[in-house]
Amino acid sequence: MVLASVLTGVGAAADPPATPAATSAPAVAVIAVKVDDDTFRCIRKMTPVRHFYVDNLLGNLAGTLAAANAPGGAVYPAGSVVQLVPTEAMVKREAGFSPATGDWEFFELDVTATGTRIVKRGFAEVNNRFGKNCFACHAPARDPWDFVCETTHGCEPIPIDHQMTGALQRSDPRCGEPVPEDGDGMALFKLKAMVFLGGRRAIKKNIF
Repeated sequence: MVLASVLTGVGAAADPPATPAATSAPAVAVIAVKVDDDTFRCIRKMTPVRHFYVDNLLGNLAGTLAAANAPGGAVYPAGSVVQLVPTEAMVKREAGFSPATGDWEFFELDVTATGTRIVKRGFAEVNNRFGKNCFACHAPARDPWDFVCETTHGCEPIPIDHQMTGALQRSDPRCGEPVPEDGDGMALFKLKAMVFLGGRRAIKKNIF
């Protein structure tokens, strides 16, 4: 009986070791970035970085500032808001919202003393006040600047200078009384003339 038991066990396969249960990586919560008229405020209440202003709708202003000040460029965190002038903005939406634009959404704004109204929003279909497509202008700065334009980032130049953008910032009607500097009056006059002429050209182009 003992021999039979031993022979029976010869060549019998041992039970395989138990396979540990597969563990999935913890899901990363994606926080939606809500953007409406109330999102935008007096540009001078945002944080200045060189000649533009930034904010973060999710409270991560430190991350936005780190990206804006990175010497070699960096990816901005979700919730970042970048504005050069009161009437235009770009907002970094949640991850995966618009991969083609680096998750940036572009906005054309109407601003008055009573607040902000979103005139147009989107990705490849929003134009600036000179009729230039926002995404097309920002696309050359994709890497490593995360689509954020500055003078040396390869973006298509816009026909205004820092005096003009500064004058617009200092006269944002949502901020109360303007805080003009020398030369702002002439800069705003030139800017209005350029916008008027640009509009006339666009009308002629559409007609003819």
